[in-house]
Amino acid sequence: MSTALTGLMAGMALGFAGWFGGFGAFLVVAALGAVGFVVGRLIDDGTDIREFLGGRDRERR
Repeated sequence: MSTALTGLMAGMALGFAGWFGGFGAFLVVAALGAVGFVVGRLIDDGTDIREFLGGRDRERR
């Protein structure tokens, strides 16, 4: 699936949440989408969660 299509689907989901559920639902959908994005990137990259949260500081030590 292309990035443009993924962005379109995310935008439509946020739009529907904002229209039907109000601003609170919009924020919940946006936050859960961000969490899903981070988890998806971690799975795709094969990165350990400790490496992801630690950033580049562990490489310098």
